[in-house]
Amino acid sequence: MDAPEDNDADEISFDDIDEDIEDVTDRDSAKGEGEVQILTATLAADEAGDRLDRVLAVHFDTLSRARLQALISQGHLTLDGTPLADGKHKARPGVYSLTLPAPVSALPQPQNLDLDILFEDAHLIIVNKPVGMAAHPAPGTKDGTLVNALLYHCGNSLSGIGGVLRPGIVHRLDKDTSGVLVAAKSDAAHRGLSVLFARHDIDREYRALVRGAPKTMTGTIKTQLGRSHHDRKKMAVLRHGGREAITHYQLEEVYGTLRPVAALLSCRLETGRTHQIRVHMAHKGFPCLGDPVYGSGAPAREVQTILDETGFDRQALHAAVLGFVHPITGEKLRFRAPVPDDMAEVIEALRDLG
Repeated sequence: MDAPEDNDADEISFDDIDEDIEDVTDRDSAKGEGEVQILTATLAADEAGDRLDRVLAVHFDTLSRARLQALISQGHLTLDGTPLADGKHKARPGVYSLTLPAPVSALPQPQNLDLDILFEDAHLIIVNKPVGMAAHPAPGTKDGTLVNALLYHCGNSLSGIGGVLRPGIVHRLDKDTSGVLVAAKSDAAHRGLSVLFARHDIDREYRALVRGAPKTMTGTIKTQLGRSHHDRKKMAVLRHGGREAITHYQLEEVYGTLRPVAALLSCRLETGRTHQIRVHMAHKGFPCLGDPVYGSGAPAREVQTILDETGFDRQALHAAVLGFVHPITGEKLRFRAPVPDDMAEVIEALRDLG
């Protein structure tokens, strides 16, 4: 059986992705669906002069100061009908109206989305995740995720496994990385898969199109990876701290006649850290083509022309192979998926370069 492999170090442990989850404490949205509410407060002359948000916090005592400040900055407060957008201004006498937007559920909701299912039984489901689908909801991606699709497809069997925000998810692929991803449908399978990933007893291979080419046909990159000291949204190779990350690569194809302008690599993960392959490739000087985060510097002109003409605007990374022993039945499973059409089109155009 064949399917995609899980994303490069895009694949991530739960310790790594906790920061992706929105803090929903003290949010109206944690209450579930509802209607727009309007709160009013009349400030007398003796309340004027202090900071507006401090004064209103006393009147709107069901809201935290942080929530109140956010609503004000978003334009939900008026004074005698005139919108206000800065709670740091001095309070003035008058009638203040605060609009609370209709709350939405903080929990993922089932959605009928297409799934490319490679395998499914009572304990596991393995899918070929398309480009553009996030693994689970996060700030900026409230729905349309794999979790939403799995909740619809699997129904109650998925509820709560691995936590209500990421039910069934044991690892993940970045939104713009395609490939094979496995989710658990039972608590026993979830525990078993978690052990396999923790022990690195998972066969994971990726296909990566990179700028330039490594000097050797095969190689191993071994570093410490952790959050960048300069940008907490990025991962980086660290001299001290972080977690050990090991990537093995093999050169599959080289493109360019006079000099290598791009290459196709097969990368095998020994560990699965956040953005591991993308960071490792960039660290060695051959970043993934189209990588908006780690692909600093422009590719050769002819390569950029191909990217522009094909409209390719994501990291050229695909989780091609995923293999493991079924945590419940003991069956050896291995799935493979071909690179998606957009990446295949780029590969064909690069081959024409010679």
